[in-house]
Amino acid sequence: MTRILVTGGAGYVGSVSAATFLSAGHDVVVLDDLTTGHRASVPPTASLEVGSYGDAELLERLLERARVDAILHCAARSLVGESLSDPARYYRDNVAGGVALLEAARAAGVDRLVFSSTAAVYGVPDRTPIEEDDRLQPINTYGETKRTFEGALRWYGEAYGVRSVVLRYFNVAGASDRLGEVHRPETHLIPNVLIAAEGGPPVTLFGDDYPTADGTPIRDYIHVEDLADAHVAALLATDAGSGMPLVCNLGTATGFSVLEVLAAAARIAGREIPHTVGPRRAGDPPVLVARSTRAAEVLGWRPQRPSLEAMVGSAWEWRQTHPAGYGD
Repeated sequence: MTRILVTGGAGYVGSVSAATFLSAGHDVVVLDDLTTGHRASVPPTASLEVGSYGDAELLERLLERARVDAILHCAARSLVGESLSDPARYYRDNVAGGVALLEAARAAGVDRLVFSSTAAVYGVPDRTPIEEDDRLQPINTYGETKRTFEGALRWYGEAYGVRSVVLRYFNVAGASDRLGEVHRPETHLIPNVLIAAEGGPPVTLFGDDYPTADGTPIRDYIHVEDLADAHVAALLATDAGSGMPLVCNLGTATGFSVLEVLAAAARIAGREIPHTVGPRRAGDPPVLVARSTRAAEVLGWRPQRPSLEAMVGSAWEWRQTHPAGYGD
C-alpha cells in the first residue's frame, strides 16, 4: 500500500484518479484550494487538505504529517485563452508552484511523482500520429508552462534522484458512476455538446473546411477512467524508475471529428445537437492523434473504453443523474 498525495484531487481528473487509487488499495491525501475543484467530488475515504501546492510551508508540513510516499500532480491552470492573456499567472502557478512542490517533496524525502502533462506541449505537430520524441513546440502559455515543468523533472531526476512519469493527455472525456466533469467556464467540446442537447446554447464549430473527411478537425479522446488506470500504472512505474522521466502519450490512437462527436451525442441523447459554424481558431491543426504504444509496452496500459459511445454515453448519464452537478 502506498500513500499518495493527489494535487488537484477535487477536480475532474484528480477526483476520478483518487477514487481509482483507493480502489486499488492505496491511501490518498487530496490537496486542493477548491477554486475550480469541488469538495463533494473528493472520495469519502480520502483526506482533504484545503490549500495550494505552491504554499511551501503547508506542503512540507503536510508531506511530513501524512507520511506521503508518492505524488500525483494534477493541479494546474489550464485555460488556453487565459494563459495567453495572463501568462504571469500561468508561470507563477504552473512553473513556480510546481517547483515549490518539488522542493517540499525533496525536503520530505518524497522522490516519486506522476505528472499530468498535456498534448499542448506539441503545439502544431510535424506529423500524425504524434510520438513522445517528436519536437515540442507549444503555441500557448499553458503548453509552454507544462513543457517547462517537464524539463524541471528531468533535471531534478538527474541531480536529486526524483523518479517521475510524465503523462501527456489528449482530450479527456466521460464520467464514472459518481464523478463527472463540471467546469466554470466550460471549454471542452463534449460537455458543451451535452449542454446544447439539454437546451443550452448551440455549440460553435470552429471551422468546417479542414482537409478531413467531413471538414471538421479530428482529435484523440481518452475516457477519464482509462486515464485514472494509467495513473495507477504510472505510480507503479515510479517505484522502479530511474532519474530520467518516463514520458508517455495517453490516447486511443483513433481520432474522431467534431461532427462525429455531435452525431454520437445525438444518438445517445435522442435529439439533434444545435450548432453553428464559426471561423477557424488560429493554431488549430486538422488532426491531433497520439501514438500510445509506449504506454502499452512500458506501463502495460491500454484503453478499455475507447469508443465515443462509452465516453459520451457515460458523460450524458452522469449529467442526467446529477442535474445540479456537485451542487456548489
